[in-house]
Amino acid sequence: MHNGRLEVRLDTSLESLLENLPRNGGPGVLATVVATAGSTYRKPGARMLIMSDGSYFGLLSGGCLEADLAIHARQVQDSGVPRAVEYDMRGPDDILFGIGAGCEGAMRVLLEPTGPGSPAATALANAGHATRAGRSTSLIMVHESGDLVLGTHDAAVQNLSPALLSAAQRALADAESRTIDSETAGRRTRAFVQFLAPPPHILICGAGPDAQPVAAAAMALGWRVTVVDHRPAYALAERFPGAAVRRLDARNLLSNVAVAECHAVVVMSHHLPSDVAYLRELAEAGVPDYVGLLGPPARRRRIAEELGAASEKLHSRLRGPVGFDIGAVTPEGIALAIISEIHAWLAESP
Repeated sequence: MHNGRLEVRLDTSLESLLENLPRNGGPGVLATVVATAGSTYRKPGARMLIMSDGSYFGLLSGGCLEADLAIHARQVQDSGVPRAVEYDMRGPDDILFGIGAGCEGAMRVLLEPTGPGSPAATALANAGHATRAGRSTSLIMVHESGDLVLGTHDAAVQNLSPALLSAAQRALADAESRTIDSETAGRRTRAFVQFLAPPPHILICGAGPDAQPVAAAAMALGWRVTVVDHRPAYALAERFPGAAVRRLDARNLLSNVAVAECHAVVVMSHHLPSDVAYLRELAEAGVPDYVGLLGPPARRRRIAEELGAASEKLHSRLRGPVGFDIGAVTPEGIALAIISEIHAWLAESP
């Protein structure tokens, strides 16, 4: 929680990368942007994984740097020694690198081995475990130092300097990343401390067939999803791979789900009494700030009448009909409209 609002991170590239880390003993090299200047495709904290066969997951540029990065990555893989490389594409002719990117920016990239059991893989796994559990965390990328090993470090388990550990603690307290550039006894240390909030967590009240594409669209973005329904035929984990599925009576929502840990809720059971009960529970909870209701305006008005005074507690939080008006007619299109509206709301939230 920061400034009374749940922290959230829409850039879920960390979670996507973790799904693609080598698990069979094969080596790989992690490339992380640690500093930028001017206009660049990605900003500090962006990562890509470069495999030993030359394939890669993720992008640090629009494709103009990846071939050169692969050459450096091969050297890092062969030597086992992390290094930082710099690209400055602000010159009119890009004379230094000859790649003609035309991006008018500069970028410093940290390259480090990331095979199974490597410090980088361990640090990323620990960070991913924390964010998937709804906790904020931080990572420290040391990219220049006379006495510290370059690479990605987890402040919770790594033996780092007091200054870096303090920076990691401040990043968590302030909910923002920071750059470290210090010099002691002629030894310079440069690091990027990345604050990582949890990905969005949405609650879907109703597990009918049209809830499946909503859950799938959210999880495709790396979001966390919880689905609830009172019907045994619908509340089945196999219908929502990757989501947490619970069967419960709508009147018992608050006693079974920590709604205060959800960023948004979509009520779409297609069962009027259940939708009323879900909304009554959410009105009582006072959170989250986004509550979407599926169905036409006439249905929303009828539900408001059923809720009575409780509807006033939802007035500023309720969105209905939920989703952007994109002319959607299929369940998949409606799911796109819903997730797009939630994404836009999260992006605008302070």
